[in-house]
Amino acid sequence: MRLELHRARVKGIRWGSATALAGDGVLQVNRDELLALIREDGRFAGVDADLASPGDRVRIVPVKDVVEPRCKIEGDGEVFPGMIGDVETVGQGKTFVLDGAAVVTCGKIVGFQEGIIDMSGVGAEYTPYSVTFNLVLIFRPVDGIEIYEYEQACRLAGLKAALYLARSAHESGAAADRVETFELPSVPELLSAYPKLPRVAYLYQLQTQGLLHDTYVYGLDAKRLIATIIHPNETMDGAIVSGNCVSSCDKNSTFTHQNNPVISALYARHGVDLNFVGVIISNENVTLIDKRRSSAYAVKLARILGIEGLVISEEGFGNPDADLIMNCHRAEIAGIRTVLITDEYAGRDGASQSLADATKEADAVVSCGNANMIVELPKMDRVIGYTDYVDVIAGGFSGSLRADGSIEVELQAITGATCELGFTRMGAKTL
Repeated sequence: MRLELHRARVKGIRWGSATALAGDGVLQVNRDELLALIREDGRFAGVDADLASPGDRVRIVPVKDVVEPRCKIEGDGEVFPGMIGDVETVGQGKTFVLDGAAVVTCGKIVGFQEGIIDMSGVGAEYTPYSVTFNLVLIFRPVDGIEIYEYEQACRLAGLKAALYLARSAHESGAAADRVETFELPSVPELLSAYPKLPRVAYLYQLQTQGLLHDTYVYGLDAKRLIATIIHPNETMDGAIVSGNCVSSCDKNSTFTHQNNPVISALYARHGVDLNFVGVIISNENVTLIDKRRSSAYAVKLARILGIEGLVISEEGFGNPDADLIMNCHRAEIAGIRTVLITDEYAGRDGASQSLADATKEADAVVSCGNANMIVELPKMDRVIGYTDYVDVIAGGFSGSLRADGSIEVELQAITGATCELGFTRMGAKTL
């Protein structure tokens, strides 16, 4: 499969009479047209929209999801298949991308499992969405709606807005600043292409614990899937969509699924120092038997493909740590070397056990940071959303919101701060 990403760089965002990408790189948005599209869903009592740019003294809270605007311009299907597009296989042809723009969905859903995006100040240093030009949708549900219905409405609204922005910009004549090409041949060709390089695959754990801890693949709740193979290009067309209301720091937003840096890095090294054979997706379950089934099946697929090395990432912490460690243990026992990507909940002093599970085979682990670390965020000039949610967000506590408008929270409260795909603004350097 061959996919071209036609990236048009967005350098600003403003309201305008028509939705288009101007010659100066500023994304103009027809606010009335956008809101009319979103308000077609009768599950909202109210929908509003706002804009936030890098450097603005703006706080967005409570954030549910972030989506990158994309649309198909050549090839089968449409982005977000099974959600707002058909279920046709995606991942080939040409896809138009508004590079540097994002749709942020904001609303009171679960409360403690949404997050914060600061566009400037200390908090901006920890979230990858402080450097994107954000169109924020703020939702208010109709009275009496069941919470799962409300979450679905918010999820679909974000996807619709992202498609609307990309499609309108492309139809306005916006041209790509650069084109990226991603292509992998069939598995038999891959296995024989680089006989001297180690065969490496990516085991991509998806959050599927239920109770609004959900991820969707082609519109299907991934709890209903057994471990399977997906072409890495499919993720770039939105085949995997976040439905999660989990701790914001390590929630894999739809944006991160579209821009998975593990997949990008493996592509970049394909044919150089490794042979990137493909992606295996598996779910994170809540019962032991389901964990064992999923892990056994995922490692079996890796063995069938002749994989010699696995990069394994997770989403969430605690219960999902068991899936991560089980996959590591099974793969290593099968002779497949593993590298794990996770974050840590090591206490505010960093002295506690970082993961809920462990195995001696887990001897190559990449940490995306300690989610319990305390940060102080200054007062912003403007808040988009609902300020009163700060005290109840995971990572916040009674008294987090101070009288002067500043807040004290753990990194856990900041959207994407310790993303376990490595889509973060933190790093480490050895001296």
